[in-house]
Amino acid sequence: MIPVCRLADLPRGEAYRLEIDPPVAVFHTEDGEVLAIDDTCTHQDASLADGWLEGCEVECPLHASKFDLRTGAVDAPPARLPVRTHHVVVEGGMIYVQPSEAAPNLPPCVTARLAGGPA
Repeated sequence: MIPVCRLADLPRGEAYRLEIDPPVAVFHTEDGEVLAIDDTCTHQDASLADGWLEGCEVECPLHASKFDLRTGAVDAPPARLPVRTHHVVVEGGMIYVQPSEAAPNLPPCVTARLAGGPA
């Protein structure tokens, strides 16, 4: 489990970018749920933590694809692939993320960069 931040430091309706490789976005919804997904849109290299949170969906700030924070499913194009979700635990006032062992759905430019190739 990776410690993220104190729950009190992540207001409802906000997101926190966890700087791991690849990055993870942790969202605190208006309803009080804390959910985590890969921070990179599956369509193009954009931070979902910088997107617009509405209910349990986040809208990518680049091309408006929407992702369900609970399932990772894409709800609006141009993205076609879901984002990976991660297990979240809130314990003792701290938020922790257990990264998924599934392969991420990253856009080609990010995949090439992580492999050491041209971005």
